[in-house]
Amino acid sequence: MRVLHFYKTSFPDTVGGIEQVINQIARGANKLGVQTDVLSLTPSRVTSTIELNGYLVHRARLHLQVASTGFSASVFSRFSELAKKADVIHYHFPWPFMDVVHFASRVRKPTVVTYHSDIIRQKYLLKFYRPLQNKFLSSVDHIVATSPNYLSSSDVLKKFSDKVSVIPIGLDKTSYTQLSLDCLNFWKKQFGSKFFLFVGLLRYYKGLHILMEAAQGIDYPIVIVGAGPIERELKAQAAQLGLRNIHFLGHVSDEDKVALLTLCYGIVFPSHLRSEAFGISLLEGAMYGKPMISSEIGTGTTFINVGDETGLAISPSDPVALRQAMRYLWEHPEQAAAMGKRAEQRYLKYFTADTMVKSYVDLYGELVKNHYSR
Repeated sequence: MRVLHFYKTSFPDTVGGIEQVINQIARGANKLGVQTDVLSLTPSRVTSTIELNGYLVHRARLHLQVASTGFSASVFSRFSELAKKADVIHYHFPWPFMDVVHFASRVRKPTVVTYHSDIIRQKYLLKFYRPLQNKFLSSVDHIVATSPNYLSSSDVLKKFSDKVSVIPIGLDKTSYTQLSLDCLNFWKKQFGSKFFLFVGLLRYYKGLHILMEAAQGIDYPIVIVGAGPIERELKAQAAQLGLRNIHFLGHVSDEDKVALLTLCYGIVFPSHLRSEAFGISLLEGAMYGKPMISSEIGTGTTFINVGDETGLAISPSDPVALRQAMRYLWEHPEQAAAMGKRAEQRYLKYFTADTMVKSYVDLYGELVKNHYSR
């Protein structure tokens, strides 16, 4: 079987959550004998095909970007060429330009969409896009939601519930960089082994401005890993509030991230908008057995982090509640450790890459069978 994944970005150009999901599915499916191609856009002038983790990454040139939507003139021919070879087309939503490519190429292969998120920020543009969105989702054979929470809270998914199933995102811990003792000791010397950790792109919906407010009046070290469009704004806020317990590290290597995940006391994940549909870095915290703090926003974050079981789930946009949650974990180490243990157990039960990949490979086989039995 051969599967084509299509999304606006992918490894190795970018390393966001959806890119990580595509990588985990592709590398895992390869081990089960499924050939995988990934097609995405790249701002680089070099668009050659490369092999990565046992699958092929094809890149078309990004020519224009408007409202987080990339456009490419050359991707139409690349997509058509790859689609002809594929048994299944696997789309990753949202990306409005993808819908255009789908219809322009007149795809006649089994199709599945992983529905990663509703469109939240571009509400004005959504009014114009909605007819195309509905037509696209109506045309595909199957839709996958990444958590039952998102399925039950998304008005869009409810319209197509007859062809939606849930496959939680999974991670393969063995695919993470092996940690050296030198690296572990370096970060232990910097922060000790009792600090809160945030990992992720610094974007508007991550709620980090709320974390800055919550950090007032406490002296617990809070380490922030990642960079992004609001980095300067957050640093200015931290300086204005006189916060000395916030440590911005920017981008770090994979090994450094593993060291920080290994050492940290707990994960703080204050995303306050539905743009945070799942939370890959929150799941990484569970994978490393850490208690978590997240907001209840009706998405996959509280499918990963079950309140009072694997951590604490608080009201969104509430710095006082966030401060109290950090204080509770800090002052109750036995309860925090027990939550971390249950978080790891929940990861092993629901969120391994093996479980996710097998579910997708089974779905691919079912789609192919149904397609050719019509």
